[in-house]
Amino acid sequence: MSGGIRLLIADDEHLIRGALVALLNLEPDIEVVASADNGVTAVEQAIATVPDVCLLDLEMPHADGLEAAARILAEVPTRVVIVTRHARPGVLRRALASKVSGFVPKSTPAEDLAHVIRDVAAGRRYIDPEIAATALTAERCPLTDRELDALRFSRSTTSVQQIAERLHLAQGTVRNYLSSAMTKLDASSRHEAAEKAWQQGWI
Repeated sequence: MSGGIRLLIADDEHLIRGALVALLNLEPDIEVVASADNGVTAVEQAIATVPDVCLLDLEMPHADGLEAAARILAEVPTRVVIVTRHARPGVLRRALASKVSGFVPKSTPAEDLAHVIRDVAAGRRYIDPEIAATALTAERCPLTDRELDALRFSRSTTSVQQIAERLHLAQGTVRNYLSSAMTKLDASSRHEAAEKAWQQGWI
């Protein structure tokens, strides 16, 4: 195909990724040039193929869709559409801050998704109306960036020492961030605070 929209698809669910590749390749003006099953591979494939649009699942191993989007957009002249099964309230705010161009639920039919991809490739932005409405009524995040970082790593690491190493901070500093976050979220542990922040889409 010549002159069409070159698309990268990243989703860790094999059946969904395969279905999207097959269905979107049927569109006369869309060509899937790469696919990936995790965020890190998505970044590598985007740099290697320089697609016009990247369709990224929000929940992926190694790097989620928003992390992958930020890395891709820093390296590649492309546009990103995020797809998600669970549109947690704060996620859209994070997506827009990451300069994502589209945000749609996984329930979107392939034909509609193709229209979104065309709009985004043409320089427009598309946000699913229901997701946008939910985001407008969502609670504002009371946590600082460092408190969010500490909670984010609390979901994947088991000790304050490990979090400190990941953030290049002293353990005492990390404990202070975690304690502050727990207080603000009325949580009895850092794990509870991290879960509350995740449910709101803040991390």
